[in-house]
Amino acid sequence: MTRVVLLGATGSVGQSALAAIEAGGFELVGIAAGRDVSGLAAIAERFRPGMTVLADPAGGAALASRLGPLGLASDAGPAAMEALAAMEADRVVVAIPGFAALRPTLAAVDAGRIICLANKECLVAAGDVVMPRARAAGATVLPVDSEHNAIFQVFENDALGAIRRIVLTASGGPFRTWTHEAMARARAKDALKHPNWSMGAKITVDSATMMNKGLEVIEAHHLFPVGIERIGVVVHPQSIVHGMVEYADGSVLAHMSNPSMVTPVAHCLHYPDRGGAPVSPLDLVATSPLTFEAPDETRFPALRLAREALAAGGHATNILNAANEVAVTAFLNDRIGFLDISRVVSDTLECLAHRGGASATVDDVESTDREARDVAERLTYACSAA
Repeated sequence: MTRVVLLGATGSVGQSALAAIEAGGFELVGIAAGRDVSGLAAIAERFRPGMTVLADPAGGAALASRLGPLGLASDAGPAAMEALAAMEADRVVVAIPGFAALRPTLAAVDAGRIICLANKECLVAAGDVVMPRARAAGATVLPVDSEHNAIFQVFENDALGAIRRIVLTASGGPFRTWTHEAMARARAKDALKHPNWSMGAKITVDSATMMNKGLEVIEAHHLFPVGIERIGVVVHPQSIVHGMVEYADGSVLAHMSNPSMVTPVAHCLHYPDRGGAPVSPLDLVATSPLTFEAPDETRFPALRLAREALAAGGHATNILNAANEVAVTAFLNDRIGFLDISRVVSDTLECLAHRGGASATVDDVESTDREARDVAERLTYACSAA
C-alpha cells in the first residue's frame, strides 16, 4: 500500500488530496496543517495517521489534548514539520500555501522522497535551490498544480528538441471583463468570487490579478527545460483545457479535464500508473463552447512583472513572491486597493533592484525574502496613508 504524507491537510488542495487518497486506497501516515487545530484533529480522527503535526507551536498542547486520549501521536513547530516531511513514505504531498512550505519541502527533497508539489512559491522563490538539491538527492518532483500537471502529462521528454513551446491556460479570474476603473473599486469579497475554482483566499486573489499565472510561468521554467521564451499563456475562461505542448510537426497535445484539483493530485499519487478519482466525467458538449483569448497585460500587469523578474534572474523572483504575499494580505485586510497589489510588487522590485547574484542556499533565499517583505510592508502602509 502506498504510504502518503500530506502537508497542508486542512486547505482546499489538502481536501482534494484527502478525497484522492481515500478513493485510491492509499495509507495516510502523516498529516500537517498551519494553525487549524480543530480541522486537523478531525482529519486525524478520521484517518488515524501515525503522526499529526501543527506548524504553529502555540497550538501544540490543544492538539495533543484532543488526539492523546485517542492514542494518536502529535507534535508542533517548524522542526516537527520538517521531520514529518522527511518521514518514511512513498509520496509527500506539499499543499502548504506560500513561502512557509520551503523548508518542509527541502526536508522531503533531502530525504529523496517522491514529492507531489502543489505549492508554487517553493520554485518561484527558490527553484535554483530546490531543483539541484532534488537531483542530488535522487528526489522526484511531480507537479500537482493543474496547469503544470497538464503539461507534465503531454510533455514528451524524449522529443525535447522538437518542442516549440508550452502553453499554460488561465481562467482570467473574476475580473476578466472588468474595466480598469471598476477594478480600482474592487474589494476582497469581489476578488474571492472565482468563476470556476474553489481555492484558498491567497491563490484566488492571485488569480484575480493574474499573478497566479505569472508565478506559474516561473514555476514552469524550473520544471520544463524549454527556455523562458517558449513558455506561453492563453486565457481560457472555461478552465477545461489546462495546458498544451506544441511540437515541431504542428501537433498540439492538450490536457483536458473538469476544473477539480482532485484530478492532478490523483495523477501524482498513482504515477506512473493510472488510477481512479472521485470526479465527474468531462462532457464536452455541456461545456462548449471553449474559447481562448490573449492575456491583457495592461489591465493585469502582474503577469508582465513575473516575466520580467524571471528574465532578470538572481533574487528577482523571490522578491516578487515575497512582495506579492505581503500585498495580497494587505488587500484582504482592506489596507490597500486591488490595483495597489501589482504596484507594491513593482515598487518592491525597483527598491531591491540592486540585489544581484543567485540564491545559492536556503539562507540566502530566506534573507532576501525577509528584506523584500519589510520593503513591501512599508509600501503597503504608504498606499493606505495616501
